[in-house]
Amino acid sequence: MGKIGKFVSVIVTSVLVLSACNTQSEAGEKQTVKAKENTTSQVFEPHKDLNQQPTPLKMERVGEHEVNVEMTAQITDIPITKGNIYKAWTVNGEAPGPVIVVNEGDLINFTLKNIDPAIPHSMDFHAVHAAPSKDFIDVMPNETGTFSYPANNPGVFMYHCGTKPVLSHIANGMHGTIIVKPKDGYPTDSEVDREFVIIQNEWYKYNDLNDFTNGTPSNVIFSAKALKEGDVNTNGTVGALVDSPLLAKVGDKVRIYVNNIGPNEVSSFHVVGTLFDTVYVDGNPFNLMKGLQTVMLPASGGAVVEFTVTKEGSYPIVTHQFNHATKGAVGTLKVTKDGMDDGSETMSH
Repeated sequence: MGKIGKFVSVIVTSVLVLSACNTQSEAGEKQTVKAKENTTSQVFEPHKDLNQQPTPLKMERVGEHEVNVEMTAQITDIPITKGNIYKAWTVNGEAPGPVIVVNEGDLINFTLKNIDPAIPHSMDFHAVHAAPSKDFIDVMPNETGTFSYPANNPGVFMYHCGTKPVLSHIANGMHGTIIVKPKDGYPTDSEVDREFVIIQNEWYKYNDLNDFTNGTPSNVIFSAKALKEGDVNTNGTVGALVDSPLLAKVGDKVRIYVNNIGPNEVSSFHVVGTLFDTVYVDGNPFNLMKGLQTVMLPASGGAVVEFTVTKEGSYPIVTHQFNHATKGAVGTLKVTKDGMDDGSETMSH
């Protein structure tokens, strides 16, 4: 993949494929891959009957400070709302993709396997130091690329496909979160009882670069991604965290790793009924703030927020930009006496 001839082939093929997706030729032939809402969408022809089953994330620690990570670029149907299935460009068949957790100081040996039959993909990790022109390059259909990066800064970071046009790849579903845990931990580690990951993302008209660029999102979503086996793990589906609320018990100190992966909008992250006792901006323990009501997250921005729940009940989780909450960016933290779901009705915004 590192050879000049191969790199030129990647660029040429990328241009040809993506111009087939979203542009029109000078001769007047149009091949616009654009959404007509819901099930009437005109799907990009090579993806038309494709719904690749999710591929498990592969992670293996091979040394005290070294980890192997293999992710898969693929095409998988994601239900946004009932009756609206988005044929997403995904990482491992999830949108947002699976959360990756490594430690500060780890060397990440990263492999991207591309099983999309038509479009090249790549991976841009915001958590690493790399040469994008060498380390974030395109992996062609049915090929594999391997790169190594040091993760020397702790925090909550976005990852996404970096292939041109980047906006199309992110908005079509190729995005997720990588957490780099501080080598000395967070000062509050011993106090935390529950941990969750929440990701905010936006959906637009299917594969419509003009709408991605100039439109407003049709839906803005909160998803939960599993930190460990058995944790709540959802895709970018409206109401997923209302139908399956996060759980805590009275007195718990709750930590949320939150990431706004956009691609375009700002998030004003807020939990109704409490204050954030502690906030680590971008998830870095040096970026400490106290007593915040709302955390402003730019597109790609992350944070670690912590708070204590003092009473039983439902605590709505929202972006306080309520036009986006109305479009789906809501969830619920249900607090019970024992931390188990008691079957009671939850409140949501």
